[in-house]
Amino acid sequence: MNVIAAVKAGPEVDYLALSPLFAVLGGSILCLMAGLFRPRMVQRVLIPALAAASLIVAIALTVIIWEPGDSRPIMSSALATDTLALFVSVLFYVTALAAVALSLRSEAVRETGSGEFFALLLASVAGMVLLAGAENMITLFVGLELLSIPLYVLCGSDLRRETSLEAGLKYLVIGSVGSATLLYGLALVYGATGSTDFSGIAEAINSTVGASDPLLLSGVALVITGLAFKASVAPFHQWTPDVYQGAPTPVTAFMAVATKAAAFAVFLRFFDEAVPSAQIDWGPAIAALALATIVIGNVGAITQDSLKRMLAWSGVAQAGYLLAGVVVGTKLGLQATVFYLAVYLPMNLAAFAVIIARERRSERGDDIRSLEGLGAASPALAWPMTIAMLALAGFPFTGGFVGKFYLIRATVEGSYTWLGVAIVVGSMISLVYYLRVVAAMWMGPIEVRVPGGRRLARAAGWSPEADARAQPEVVGVALLMAALTIATGVFPEPLFDLVRDVGTSLSSFV
Repeated sequence: MNVIAAVKAGPEVDYLALSPLFAVLGGSILCLMAGLFRPRMVQRVLIPALAAASLIVAIALTVIIWEPGDSRPIMSSALATDTLALFVSVLFYVTALAAVALSLRSEAVRETGSGEFFALLLASVAGMVLLAGAENMITLFVGLELLSIPLYVLCGSDLRRETSLEAGLKYLVIGSVGSATLLYGLALVYGATGSTDFSGIAEAINSTVGASDPLLLSGVALVITGLAFKASVAPFHQWTPDVYQGAPTPVTAFMAVATKAAAFAVFLRFFDEAVPSAQIDWGPAIAALALATIVIGNVGAITQDSLKRMLAWSGVAQAGYLLAGVVVGTKLGLQATVFYLAVYLPMNLAAFAVIIARERRSERGDDIRSLEGLGAASPALAWPMTIAMLALAGFPFTGGFVGKFYLIRATVEGSYTWLGVAIVVGSMISLVYYLRVVAAMWMGPIEVRVPGGRRLARAAGWSPEADARAQPEVVGVALLMAALTIATGVFPEPLFDLVRDVGTSLSSFV
């Protein structure tokens, strides 16, 4: 009778903790329904406003339920509300807000339909939120698929461009291989431990299953491979440059930040909560991947003329830096990784906002030559790009410098000093391509496309006010993100306080 009563009662659900997820899913449904109405005001104004409003509500609800040190199961131990999940979720919401602003004049939105485009964007955010809070392997996989499937469509949403359709198809095929690999790995972990809950897996490793069990290690290796596909970790990064270049640039900007944050949230939760006892076995493997990723990403970026491809290879290198925080398996490593994810957001979005602005004004698209002379022609765009490039390279007084310093400290204290040296060397190599972008902006003539089709070959014929009037939301995102990049480098203490709270989220570090 007690069993029957328990079944009838169902699992306990913390609806307040689920409220940010409900806000995003509700916004997705509202955008899809509003898309049935064809007036221009609805398509161009109302639907983006609904998407932005749902994300702002989700941020507000996240702030309300934020409780440092508190980790409450939301639903039958499948999801958790802790500071790691909440903090990373805020990164998803902010990135999606920026993507909404950057998409307002996008051809992909017109081709796909405003309702469908923003509904898919919010659905992908919902998958990321599920992934960040997953305490169970089944929930992990469901979140991963909910994240990925909308992105497959969004990558191919610019129907008139063959490269966009190719990007969507390539991401679908490679992403499916990664998902299948991950699923097989999760199945092997379940076979070795007899549990799908992260806490149950950790308990089994400490009692009935040895940390060096072949079945367990095979499963962990496949999980690493599956997540490496999503995080653009070498040698599973081959899809990244082609997909980043072919996808609509607002979608690329969203993927570059949010997908990486989601993948590393799972990396941290699974390896630091489910299998921390096997760290001596999986640590060297992830460290080797981190080193290969840093080298391959930085070397691959040097020869790129396409800004989007360059940032794709740069993103591969950045994934290597982030892996350094995962590999040490310590509280400091967790905090350093989360800190770097937070500063990675503004410096990447600033760069992609400038690329979007130049794609719309220059016939050279995302080629680096489209930035020539931008410092004289439009300082409102040149300065954000300059700050973004210097931050990605790790220059002082930027968030990128503080983030890399934090990661190096974690590797040294975690007995992986050689990996900290690799971060320094990789940052030095990256100066080759980051400073090349800065040099292009502040030297030489500029070619722009102005109303009427007339070309101007020199910077003197174009004014910074022209870009701002033509696309104020894009310039606004670029300036805001550049300011945040500087702020986190000069005044990092508030962000330090937040990541210290995040460090108390996982039971293995409490």
